[in-house]
This record gives sequence, C-alpha cells and structure tokens, in this order.
Amino acid sequence: MADETNGGAAATENQPAGMQIQVLGQHIKDLSFENPNVGKIQIKEGESPAVALEVNVEAQRLGPDVFESAITFTATASHSGGTIYVLELNYGGAFRLQNVPPQAMEPFLLVNCPTLLFPFLRRIVADVTREGGYPPLWLDPVDFGALYMRRQQEMAKTAEKQ
Repeated sequence: MADETNGGAAATENQPAGMQIQVLGQHIKDLSFENPNVGKIQIKEGESPAVALEVNVEAQRLGPDVFESAITFTATASHSGGTIYVLELNYGGAFRLQNVPPQAMEPFLLVNCPTLLFPFLRRIVADVTREGGYPPLWLDPVDFGALYMRRQQEMAKTAEKQ
C-alpha cells in the first residue's frame, strides 16, 4: 500500500456541501390529560366514543443553525353523557440544519421534522390514554406534507381577501 489518496476529497472540494441534518433532542413541551367524568359516564358494550383530533405544527429558530419543530396535538373523547377525556400534548425536537436552501427550510421544518417526531408522539398518546384508564388511542399516520399544503392554500386565500 504505497500511495493512498482520498480521491473523493478533491472531487468535492469546490462543490457546496450537501444538506446536513442532526437531531439534537426530542422533548415533551407540555402534556395534559383531563379525565373530568371518570366513573360518571357509562359506555355500553359495542359503543364507541367520538374522538375529535386536532394536529398543528410550528417551528422556530433557536440559534444560528438550530431550530425547533413542534407538534401540538389534542384529542377529545366524548359520549352522549359528556366529555370522557381531553389529552393535549406539545411534542418538539431540536434540529441542527446546515446547508439547507432557504426555500426548503420552511417545508423541512414543518413536514420532515414532524414526520420524524410523530412516532414518538403516537407512543406517548397511546400510553397516556391507557394509563388514564381507557383503551390506548393508536393514531393513524399524519400526512404532514398535505397539512403543510392545506395551510399554504389557506394563507394564500386569506392574503387574496386583504
């Protein structure tokens, strides 16, 4: 092994580095489980409560290359007798993003990052509902890309009206 060279280094020397993404951490920002009518509401066998779900995503800059992406999730289970439970969870992650083109930054923070976080949020929701005395609430996957596009369309319509 006489002469070893790093052929790849010379080839990429004049090219911009690719996007670099690092997950710095994940965290529960806020968690609330309200069980207001425990023992008061009787659900008959075969009946299912109505469960209303709400999902929102937000992002903010924490430092020069560090951003936080967070999912705000609310589940409200109700029955004819009233509210069974309300679960509110704000789950976030810190990400170091380098060499991400400016036009790709917002979609990345509001689509890709929440997609990485969602399986962990899903597990927390299932665990909390189970520990609250109910069957685990297993969430279906969320299409954060479609959510982002819908929000963009809503913002465009609002801008047109003004």
